[in-house]
Amino acid sequence: MVYQNQKGMAVETDVRYLNDMKMVLYDQKWAKKAPNSELYYVYRGVKKKNGLRYDITVIPPRMLGKEFPKTKGHEHPKGCLELITVLSGKAIFLFQKSKGGKVFDAYQILAKKGDRVIAPTGYAHITINPGPKKLKIANWIDKKCRGIYDFIEKVQGACYYYTKSGWIKNKNYGIIPKLRFEKPLKSLPSNLDFLK
Repeated sequence: MVYQNQKGMAVETDVRYLNDMKMVLYDQKWAKKAPNSELYYVYRGVKKKNGLRYDITVIPPRMLGKEFPKTKGHEHPKGCLELITVLSGKAIFLFQKSKGGKVFDAYQILAKKGDRVIAPTGYAHITINPGPKKLKIANWIDKKCRGIYDFIEKVQGACYYYTKSGWIKNKNYGIIPKLRFEKPLKSLPSNLDFLK
């Protein structure tokens, strides 16, 4: 799949392979034996407007051993917000706020086509495809914002894994707060300047 920007040019495509993801997966036994296959795709800069960048992420429904397919997960620098829209399929967004290796807050949002979610500043987040169909999401973000992966890689993923058995705590963390459940936004903010 190739996406084009407003000028008809092919956009930057980032393919995440299993080898890029092994350090954040729950099922390490499966990960060691599985072939290095493509897991999901990020198309950056499909649109650009007023200093913002519009990206599309596609996550096929391929199980990662016992764990449902997901993005690697990242944090943004302070002040960076991200507006995410589900274009097709179903998504679980997992958010966690941590400092010095301790998690202070963790919550999930279950979203379907048309739902919107804001990834708040100071939170790491991952996107999970819990359904049998391909998940396609889009996001608007300040083009200067970049993902930070260091902490998530160091502790082998987020504080919870979503598996065939439900949510499982990541034992590489210390005390983890109980997972809260939040609802998605039902409408798109009329002005995206809050993302700058």
